[in-house]
Amino acid sequence: MSDPTDCDTILWLIRHPEPDEAVRGICYGSHNVPLSPRGIHHAQCIARYLSGRRLDAIYTSPSQRCVETARYIAAGCFCAVEPMDALRELNFGDFEGRTYDEIAEVYPDLYREWMEHPTEVEFPGGESFKNLADRVNSATRELVARHSCQQIAFVSHGGPIRVILGNVLGMQPDDIFRIGQSYGAVNRIRYSGNMGIVELVNSGPEQPL
Repeated sequence: MSDPTDCDTILWLIRHPEPDEAVRGICYGSHNVPLSPRGIHHAQCIARYLSGRRLDAIYTSPSQRCVETARYIAAGCFCAVEPMDALRELNFGDFEGRTYDEIAEVYPDLYREWMEHPTEVEFPGGESFKNLADRVNSATRELVARHSCQQIAFVSHGGPIRVILGNVLGMQPDDIFRIGQSYGAVNRIRYSGNMGIVELVNSGPEQPL
């Protein structure tokens, strides 16, 4: 493996901080919810953490919790924010807005399959994991190539970020859930030539108490 060069491409992956308490305990992949007060403070901490880095572009999931986070980061890096639909979280379809107990009661077989084989389920009225992985990996390839020799950031969700990291690490789909992604997690990948090198995982400023 070669040493880093000035023409390497750096991709920062930031998971949104804690969302509003209204979605606690429910399935909310595509729900458009804001950050909680704690989440806002955490986003400001992330912005300060990244403020010394040169970012050439910031792409964000269109979800409100991600857009809010991206705007805090952009203010410190003097960079534009571009929402990108490909970076949104998995659409859980008919599961959205329901508690997990309710899902288990209404869809017992599908819920069991989801818990045992999460990457093999296609959610009624929603997406499958393959749908998510295809759109996220396609967008990542396109944007990394577009911003060759630059530093860019994606502000997204646990699912898409795990997909990107798992793809670089050559992991099987089911194994990506072994990658920790706390609210507000900061990750970094260095692309040197055609090789992606994961340099930072689940890091960043500590979650404020």
